[in-house]
Amino acid sequence: GMGETAEIVAERYGISREDQDRYALQSQQRYAAAQEAGLLDDEIVPMKVKWSRKGEDGQPVIEEKVMDRDECNRPQTTLEGLAALPPVFREDGTITAGNASQLADGASATVLMSSERAAALGVEPMGIFRGFAVAGCRPEEMGIGPVFAVPKILKRLGLKIEDIDIVELNEAFASQLLYCQRELGISDEQLNPNGGSIAIGHPYGMTGSRMVGHILRELKRRGKKYGLVTMCIGGGQGMAAVFEAC
Repeated sequence: GMGETAEIVAERYGISREDQDRYALQSQQRYAAAQEAGLLDDEIVPMKVKWSRKGEDGQPVIEEKVMDRDECNRPQTTLEGLAALPPVFREDGTITAGNASQLADGASATVLMSSERAAALGVEPMGIFRGFAVAGCRPEEMGIGPVFAVPKILKRLGLKIEDIDIVELNEAFASQLLYCQRELGISDEQLNPNGGSIAIGHPYGMTGSRMVGHILRELKRRGKKYGLVTMCIGGGQGMAAVFEAC
């Protein structure tokens, strides 16, 4: 399964449990700070949902509530708490519920169109999609796919990793993220400045779109130019895309 691929990456490339837990803590802290500062509010469309809770008599009570913020993150996370969690996939492993992305529900929408079409509709673009690249890798270490995809798109666009202002590198597992960061030469300042999927979950089919929406807003907030979004793909692929702020 996916968890075993993360264990293989940690073992094969020397990613320690301590480093994984430290990164997981950073993701939680960065996301909590961004949420507290309201940086994520305009990324989320509030929705009314029916919610089930246990009543005083032990029977389920159905309530209606408004979902307007991510609720999977744990701002009170500590390094000691992370260190106490048992490995999930191997008895002597390093992947835990704390340093892996969690199961979560979510959806995201992104609209891509030509500049001519946007002008005709009177739509102000959030950014420019400069291009993407896909690369293959060994299936048992699928999480490191970005290591092979990122150089392809940077070379095609005549860019270096130092030219990228923000990198949203998918947080499937801390082990694969840390290896990708190391191999690609991404600084801590560039990388996932407001946390990622370890803090809020990694719903199927929406994380790439979520990261695109987030990076375009963050580039504008910081007055920066280039953003890089990556994905690892089960089965042995990596994908990377470059965006430019308008």
